[in-house]
Amino acid sequence: MNRPIFEIIHYKPKYAKQTVQMWRDSKEKAIKQKEIHSFENHIYFLNHILPKQYQINLAFIDKQVVGIAAYNDSEISQLYIHVDYQGMGIEKVLLDKVKAQSNGRLTLRTFEVNKNAQRFYEKNGFRIIGRGCENEENLPDIKYEWIDK
Repeated sequence: MNRPIFEIIHYKPKYAKQTVQMWRDSKEKAIKQKEIHSFENHIYFLNHILPKQYQINLAFIDKQVVGIAAYNDSEISQLYIHVDYQGMGIEKVLLDKVKAQSNGRLTLRTFEVNKNAQRFYEKNGFRIIGRGCENEENLPDIKYEWIDK
């Protein structure tokens, strides 16, 4: 499979609408549920709340946002790929960048219904360390951990 040519940049608010639309579409496909927040609230979250605790990177192809990773040195808060670009290696490049900037241990949560995410994280060295329902969607989720070896 040919990997698409893309670039990774630090998030800038001028990409907010495009980023939020991609994020919402990807999440809806993954969990089969509409986003509970308005588009405007999602943009506010991206621009004002998320950056307080997380670094945000975007993946771009031809001036189009095709991925987002929001993370700090110990946690991945968000990792979403455009529905048309999933499985092409973009998520692996973003994840490897996050791992390289981590403190050697990362945790994240994913929804139990998102089997593709589970396969991806387990294939990339994450293991299940907990289960719960710690999300606004009230869906069962899985807590994963990765430890650098």
